[in-house]
This record gives sequence, C-alpha cells and structure tokens, in this order.
Amino acid sequence: MALLALLQQWQQLWLVAPFGATAVILFALPGSPLGKAKNVIAGHFLAALIGLTFVHGFGLTVWSLSMAVGLAIGVMVLLKITHPPAGATTLLIMLTAPDWWFLLNPVLTGSVLMLLVAHYYHKSHRKGHQHLLKRRAAAARTKVAD
Repeated sequence: MALLALLQQWQQLWLVAPFGATAVILFALPGSPLGKAKNVIAGHFLAALIGLTFVHGFGLTVWSLSMAVGLAIGVMVLLKITHPPAGATTLLIMLTAPDWWFLLNPVLTGSVLMLLVAHYYHKSHRKGHQHLLKRRAAAARTKVAD
C-alpha cells in the first residue's frame, strides 16, 4: 500500500479502495485460493472491464449497476478466477465513471505491483525465519525420539 501511495503522489489513480481488501488477502491469507495471481489480476481486470463497459454503455442506473456487479461475479466464478475485492472494483467504476485508462492504471498495474510486493515479502519472510523453522523441526524430532 505504501508503494501505491507513493506512486499516487507522482501520478493520480494508483490507490483504489478495493486494493485494501486485496492487501488483506495477499498479506494475511497468502495461501488463500482467492489470492492466487490469476485471481487477483484477472479478477480485477475482468471486473473493471465489465464495469467500464456498463457505465459507458448504459450509464449509471440501479439496473446497470446491479447487472454489472452480478455479471462480474458470475464470470469470475465461471472462469474460476474469483477475487472478492474485484466486485468492489466494478462497483467503484460504476459510481465514478472513470475513463478507459483506468483499466490499465490503477487496475492492472496496481494488481501486478501488489502481487509482486506480496510475493517478495512472503519469500523474504520465509527465508528470514528459516532458523526458527529448523529449531522447531529439531525440537519436534527430539520429542518424537524421547
């Protein structure tokens, strides 16, 4: 989030509310199937594409908003790329009606950056705690031997 906030100072549209929920999944639930790279990137991208298509094609009405969010959820489930925060991406787009550039920035770029940061965070976290894991494994082996 800090990286996106810093980029937001340089150029608008790096931070969007659905990324907060994506961060919870990526950092607090790294093993979740909802946090797989394909789910995060394709989920947000597809949800944004549907939102942009509906808001620019039909405008904002109760029905267009409902149909866009429902379609985004349905297609994510059908394609097995469900990412719950992406439903909020569709809703955000319907309510704010950004231009088509929004699909690339912040949606695609932000999703990829968050995944990269989460990947390297978890990779370094595992390496940084290898000595603890080895100590626990050794203690477990000692317990079993006793």
